[in-house]
Amino acid sequence: MARVIVHATVTVDGFIADADGGVDWMFGRPSAPEDDAVVEKVIDRIGAVVGGANKAQTVEDGEIPYGGMLKVPVYLMTHSAHEPIERDGVTYTFVVDDVAQAVEAAKQAAGDEWVNLLGGSISRQCLLLGLVDELHLDVAPVLLGEGISLFAGLGQRIELERVETSAFASETHLRYRVLR
Repeated sequence: MARVIVHATVTVDGFIADADGGVDWMFGRPSAPEDDAVVEKVIDRIGAVVGGANKAQTVEDGEIPYGGMLKVPVYLMTHSAHEPIERDGVTYTFVVDDVAQAVEAAKQAAGDEWVNLLGGSISRQCLLLGLVDELHLDVAPVLLGEGISLFAGLGQRIELERVETSAFASETHLRYRVLR
């Protein structure tokens, strides 16, 4: 059965993007092969993605998960129905307002692989519904001071168990199991 994870690069102060949604801070740091190997290990296991969609044009405009590196089904949450979009061999299915339904569809599509949740809102909703199995956080050595938070507004205590920790040239990699 598929494992549901949150895989995100975050700042030390917990942001996944700056206040304008920019992620330029993620790039340009020295990297070690070990850093890349940790991230690749996660990416290689992802079999489906669930994320948010403000409008269908995000896909058409090239705003696609992992920059198109993943060729897996993508389920995008939306507030209005939209026909699936296929782009570069990836099918983007739009799910109206039911994140649990989107996660279940993604789990079926992923089989024994992992379902990755993208974005703070989707991640928080799924944590509150008890749908998340693990957190995989790649922590970049930067403080933004403000921005889009991964966990702010969760409003509930969730216990975690550390599974794995590593640090190399550019990031600290944290893996936690969500305790239920």
